[in-house]
Amino acid sequence: MGRQRISSGSPYEPIIGFSRAVRAGHRVEVGGTAPIWPDGSCDPDPAAQARRCFEIIEAALKEAGASLADVVRTRTYLVDAVDWEAVGRVHGELFGEIRPASTMVVVAALLDDRWKVEIEADAIVSA
Repeated sequence: MGRQRISSGSPYEPIIGFSRAVRAGHRVEVGGTAPIWPDGSCDPDPAAQARRCFEIIEAALKEAGASLADVVRTRTYLVDAVDWEAVGRVHGELFGEIRPASTMVVVAALLDDRWKVEIEADAIVSA
């Protein structure tokens, strides 16, 4: 299988030169996903932001022929450690049974000051 690029339509994709996700063989890598709604808005609630990130991730996985059940690793970037529990609970709702390897890191800032969380996911699709 070749390389499949998945776009989310983010205005940053052509500027930075990236894809929302790339499938190569059985692997699907979903890049840093921010909590942006189609109209460009961003809910200030960290749990709502995490849900939005996972909605975008799930759509990219689906387009690549994968699902959340195929996720083997997630990386979550927070700008404030106080948000770990709200974001972690959303992660747990989606991955409580799947239990991928996961990392949660507090960073100094994200690209947009409104973003409290950004999430990456890696999946392996069965043959």
